[in-house]
Amino acid sequence: MFSKKNRLISIIIIAMIIGIVVGYGINKSITNNAPKIEQSYIQKISKGNAEVEKQLIVACAKIDKTNLKQAKKKVASNFSILSDIFLRLIKMIIAPLVLAVLVMGVAKVGDFKSVGRIGGKTLLYFTFATLLSLSLGLVLVNLFEPGKVMHLDLPENTADAGIKANSQTASNFIAHIVPDSIIRVMAENEILPIVIFALFFGIAAASIGEQGKPMIKAMDSLSHVMFKVTNFVMNFAPIGVFGAITAVVIQQGLDVLSGYAYLIACFFGGLLFFVFGVLFTICTVLRIKFFSLLSHIKEPILLAFSTASSESAMPKTIEQLEKFGISNRIVSFVLPLGYSFNLDGSIMYMTFATVFIAQSYGIDMSMADQIQMMLILLITSKGVAGVPRASLVVIAGMLSMFNIPGEGLLLLLAVDQILDMGRSATNVVGNAVASAVVAKWEGEKFKHTERI
Repeated sequence: MFSKKNRLISIIIIAMIIGIVVGYGINKSITNNAPKIEQSYIQKISKGNAEVEKQLIVACAKIDKTNLKQAKKKVASNFSILSDIFLRLIKMIIAPLVLAVLVMGVAKVGDFKSVGRIGGKTLLYFTFATLLSLSLGLVLVNLFEPGKVMHLDLPENTADAGIKANSQTASNFIAHIVPDSIIRVMAENEILPIVIFALFFGIAAASIGEQGKPMIKAMDSLSHVMFKVTNFVMNFAPIGVFGAITAVVIQQGLDVLSGYAYLIACFFGGLLFFVFGVLFTICTVLRIKFFSLLSHIKEPILLAFSTASSESAMPKTIEQLEKFGISNRIVSFVLPLGYSFNLDGSIMYMTFATVFIAQSYGIDMSMADQIQMMLILLITSKGVAGVPRASLVVIAGMLSMFNIPGEGLLLLLAVDQILDMGRSATNVVGNAVASAVVAKWEGEKFKHTERI
């Protein structure tokens, strides 16, 4: 029989399959039964004028397409409620969990010098991994040229992708990372400001000695309670996964996979190379058991993939990394920072997607432009954690900066959810490896212990 953990993974996979089948059935039903403007009606109002009839056919086709899209979106929203509930439950956990584990971890480290040492190693690795991700995205898109190979129909000049460009400045970056109210940032689940507050709070609690111990003990108790709450919430994961997958397939159908097969294959191939090539090599060099690490985090990976949300996997990832043997002080410090500074899959997508859109419009970006873009993204990609559809927001900014038509984002929207599934799963693996790397640099030896 399956263990309890493996049983949950099996149920999530079954929920994904059922979601695909149900979503595809509903998608086809809506498509086949959608009302269309009859040809006879068009001929009647055109009164035999061939040019008018041609224009009416084009206009009516657009109306039919819009109505069909709205009908699918309306039905899909009924299923996405299930995933919204699950993701809200996850978000309910994140702020108190991050605060508790980070305060406790920092208190165990004990002083600014030690925190600074671990923080320096963490940011060094994040910068290295980001450069690798950005570079790999550029190599892939230039090697396979999906924008040139696919010959997609370009959106109209007046089309609006509905994504506002991210104009990153020093002012709004500082405003994002330094909290003005811990209550507000916890309410809004802004991880990085919570990390900043927890660093100060944890060091202060450790520095006052005996008086701080009750607070540290309270945070330890809170972290255990939140891990238990995580286990309760995970029982709803299959329902959330079913709702998320069903809603995506209803809206997009499976036909979109064939239309964008080359793009999806190029990007997912790149993600697999990054995980099993780049990250595996890093782990091998540092003598970290890569496949053992993957085995521990397979549940968070599957959860992130099926919900297209890295955030949904965070509480379980913290728990599983501690079971892998990484100390609480490292996991509680590195992982929350990773969710703002080390989203490897999302970062790779930024260079890949920007050049893909340029290729689709026949715009040749010089190597100097691409290197400039990569260096800009090295900074700007750090300031959008918590922004909805963050990758697309940053890409919109890059399109504007390099005079690439902004409506080109519409080329990606049809499959962005599918690509986001791969990005999210890669983000989880990347941050797990980052935690293991920093732990290794700190001289830890991984002993596979159970957390709770």
